[in-house]
Amino acid sequence: MAHTYTDLLFHVIFSTKERAPLLDAKLKPRLFPYLDGIIPELGGVALLINGPPDHVHILVLLSAKTALSEIVGKVKANSSGWIHREFPEKRAFAWQTGYAAFSVSHSQKQSVLDYIANQEEHHRKMSFQEELITFLKKHEIEYDERYIFE
Repeated sequence: MAHTYTDLLFHVIFSTKERAPLLDAKLKPRLFPYLDGIIPELGGVALLINGPPDHVHILVLLSAKTALSEIVGKVKANSSGWIHREFPEKRAFAWQTGYAAFSVSHSQKQSVLDYIANQEEHHRKMSFQEELITFLKKHEIEYDERYIFE
């Protein structure tokens, strides 16, 4: 795509199935680098990956070649398979069906990086459910609470 210039920065959030606290101290130090390795293969760059035991935040810079939904789907599918192979005790591990993603302006990049870096501290005060609803309201995204946390 000659002469195509983009700055497609997204804050992506997805949870473990039923928000099970499966992202423990044994898994996270290996999972986050694994996720970081998948994203470039799909045409993106993960600027930061972090999260508490029940969900993941990724600040990702994408090329214009691949749809965000395709990248998130492949990241979740590949990482689930990897977790099942590398951590046999987590055979029941699964990610939630959907995800949330929010565009980030270049001027807000550092504040989103700071937010993602401080997830453990942040979630001492706020649950994932509260956090996600806050994001959805802030970005004026309509949602149905009956389905949002499936």
